[in-house]
Amino acid sequence: MNNDDITANRGVAIYWDFENLHAGVVDAKYGEGAYAKQENRYKPQEPLVDVQALVELAASFGPVAINRAYGNWQYFGRYRDSLLQSAVELIQLFPPGASAKNGADIKLCLDATEDIGRFWHIGTVVIIGGDSDFMPVSQKIKAAGRMLVGIGNRRSTNKHWAKSCHEFRYYDTLVESAPTEPQRQLAAKELASAPVDPAAEMLRRAIRLLGESRGEAWVHKANVWPMVKRLDPTFDLKEHGYGSFGEMLKAMDALVEVKKGDADHLLRLR
Repeated sequence: MNNDDITANRGVAIYWDFENLHAGVVDAKYGEGAYAKQENRYKPQEPLVDVQALVELAASFGPVAINRAYGNWQYFGRYRDSLLQSAVELIQLFPPGASAKNGADIKLCLDATEDIGRFWHIGTVVIIGGDSDFMPVSQKIKAAGRMLVGIGNRRSTNKHWAKSCHEFRYYDTLVESAPTEPQRQLAAKELASAPVDPAAEMLRRAIRLLGESRGEAWVHKANVWPMVKRLDPTFDLKEHGYGSFGEMLKAMDALVEVKKGDADHLLRLR
């Protein structure tokens, strides 16, 4: 059974060990051990994690059914807008002792195990975090016939955990190819003030993400429109002057190359 068989027409569950990811990004920016220092850890945190890039990656595997992030949210309020925009459910965990560990990895593993037992429609599980503590749950997820995708910081991710996934993506590499938040804001301003076609930009994002998730430039036409709707559920063809998705593709000939496949047309960005 390959990954396409596992995920066909099934949903995605995302589980974030949010502080683990954020700590790795802080250390990468300010030096090893920067986050662990008390004067840095127990204060409002700078929003460094690209939440949208991670949700978009997860959406390339299917419709997101569960999107849950675990952490002590009293210090992460500056992530409010990006978390809300990406429809992330926040699970508050207060550290029970002096060690300040909030037990996110334990709660995350328990929830993921319970969810794959309850929800047959979950085909892909995405775990964001680099701890070796996730190795036992990886065995449960794979034994249940679900695809497991891990995401973590390159320097702080346990190599055995990474190897235990069907696929593992390093956050560092992922955000190198994704637009930064300032770039997104600039693009939004350009769309508002210049004759840039927002439909073309949405199509470009959908094809790029599908291609990256499968490691090839050509993607099936049938997968592109569902990907567009996962990226933006409010996207309406009629609002952009198109009667159908096929009509939009014809108008985007300068952007998208089309060829016949065995069972479906294939698309790639020019």
